[in-house]
Amino acid sequence: MEKEGRVRIPSGCAVAGIVNLQGEVFGAGDIIQSIACMHDRSNGLGGGFAGYGIYPELKDYYALHLFYQSPLAREQTEAFINQVFTVKDCGPIPIKKNPRITDVPGIWRYFALPDPARLEECSDTEEEYVMKCVMQINRNIPGAFVASGGKNMGAFKAVGYPEDVADFYRLEDYRGYLWMAHGRFPTNTPGWWGGAHPFTLLDWAVVHNGEISSYGANRRYLEMHGYHCGLQTDTEAITYLFDLLIRKHRLPVRVALGILAAPFWDEIEQMEESAKRTWKAIRAVYGSALLNGPFSIIIGSSHGMIAMNDRIKLRPLVAAEEGDYVYVASEESAIRAICPNPERVWAPRGGEPVFGLLKNKEVSIADSPVVARAV
Repeated sequence: MEKEGRVRIPSGCAVAGIVNLQGEVFGAGDIIQSIACMHDRSNGLGGGFAGYGIYPELKDYYALHLFYQSPLAREQTEAFINQVFTVKDCGPIPIKKNPRITDVPGIWRYFALPDPARLEECSDTEEEYVMKCVMQINRNIPGAFVASGGKNMGAFKAVGYPEDVADFYRLEDYRGYLWMAHGRFPTNTPGWWGGAHPFTLLDWAVVHNGEISSYGANRRYLEMHGYHCGLQTDTEAITYLFDLLIRKHRLPVRVALGILAAPFWDEIEQMEESAKRTWKAIRAVYGSALLNGPFSIIIGSSHGMIAMNDRIKLRPLVAAEEGDYVYVASEESAIRAICPNPERVWAPRGGEPVFGLLKNKEVSIADSPVVARAV
């Protein structure tokens, strides 16, 4: 903790992601090795992983991962969960002691579905119902924080280096078809358990290297739509914006990405007339959702993985393909450490998304087929 506030590395933080396009599960060893290769990009104030496909026997239930800073927080949260959900199973998330992971909160998980009677009483969809429950816990129960709440996925994060976080959570016991990882070097926000990456909501998980200077405008815009940003980092806003644009507003993925990393005005002026009118309207309507500042992000979901830079590529991002696998990371070395001779390696241009989407899923990506390639 002694480094916090004394050292600033503008390009710090490390991100990495691996997905099998056939949806075949594999162990966490590769993602742990990949993120550990970038150890010096973080400072021990936050590390974490997200895995998809890790709970096949309970895949139809929302897997709520919770942090509790006090017994009272757990008591109040469980009383709320039992009111609004039907709980199939619950218990502490298995961990093992690691001398470099300290100040450990209570870490529990609950496999649950919305209470049928309560869901029928309201006009919300199941996902909207769960989202509101998550917001209520984070906003109204002091000392309780939802680390993740999607189906057949989970986030595992802590204050520590990523490789220690993996050891602490016994990630070697899990298998998934998509893994994401983050090593944190916080600059403007504190290093604490709730602020470590990934940030999640429902099916989404996001890891991020950068600094969003538009956070204030983004947060106010989200709060107008029922989201609560209380975890003290800009990455939380990125996650909620993606949920708002795709799940609530039902925009194609390509359009949502174009809102977050918007085309420059001079680029819009050079478009054909119909496209020019469309993007001018999009920028006018969704100006408050624009991410201003340097970033590289990886977005995970049950459909696969998407990675993207800001429009002028102020943060590094490298992608690679090998067979049915797509890799992304902050550094090429982090990919070659686990895939020495990929079929293809490239550095995406600013604002150019990389799609690593499962081949058995149908995803709306505007006019592009669902394939793993830079587009």
